[in-house]
Amino acid sequence: MPTAVLIEDEALPRADLREQLGRLWPELDIVGEAEDGLQGLALVNARRPDIAFVDIRLPGMSGIELAQAIGRQVHLVFVTALDEHALKAFEQGAVDYLLKPLQPARLAQTVQRLQQRLVLAPPDLSGLLRSLQAGATAGPAQPLRWLQVGQGEQLRLITVGDVLYFRAETKYTQVVTATGSWWVRLSLKDLGAQLDGDQFWQVHRNAIVNLAHIDWVERNALGHMSIHLKHHAQTLSVSQSFQARFRQM
Repeated sequence: MPTAVLIEDEALPRADLREQLGRLWPELDIVGEAEDGLQGLALVNARRPDIAFVDIRLPGMSGIELAQAIGRQVHLVFVTALDEHALKAFEQGAVDYLLKPLQPARLAQTVQRLQQRLVLAPPDLSGLLRSLQAGATAGPAQPLRWLQVGQGEQLRLITVGDVLYFRAETKYTQVVTATGSWWVRLSLKDLGAQLDGDQFWQVHRNAIVNLAHIDWVERNALGHMSIHLKHHAQTLSVSQSFQARFRQM
């Protein structure tokens, strides 16, 4: 029976991957899960799985550093939010990768390839890892400008600058504009990493606001801070840990 570990710091995407793998490959035995790179390294060394699904962005030790430390012990599948440099590197290497949010059809292709590759030794990924490492240190990628959201049977393209705020909700993130709201199957953390940090501020563990659409910020006698938007009746609470940024405005 083939074995695998899941190394992903967010619980919901990890659970989503586990559930989808269970449907697509019921014979695969998930022998462990880890929430950061250091835990992932210890898990791989202890359990010696056939496959490791590794998020590129991990606390403690990045997914790239983890892959370098593991060497050729396991078949690696990288999981990542959209990153142009990473995609170019993956397309040139003999390794599987999954984009967040996970698409069942794409995961099914990965499962099929893994089933074929398990009879072979894991490939040498040193060249690919050097390329990924170079991209990680070359500076930040261009911020996200467009966002693709589902609308019934259709796809809609939204300009990121038109978004009033993003709010995390279970496995999805709500995208709110002045004319409506939609859902994307992407965590707030992964979405936030692609946004312009000068324009979008996280104000709560579950919310990111577009500064261009703030009308005013109010603080009551108890110290609670809330954001009023220009084109929306909804107010957003600012948690204590994020209030300092507004005091400097």
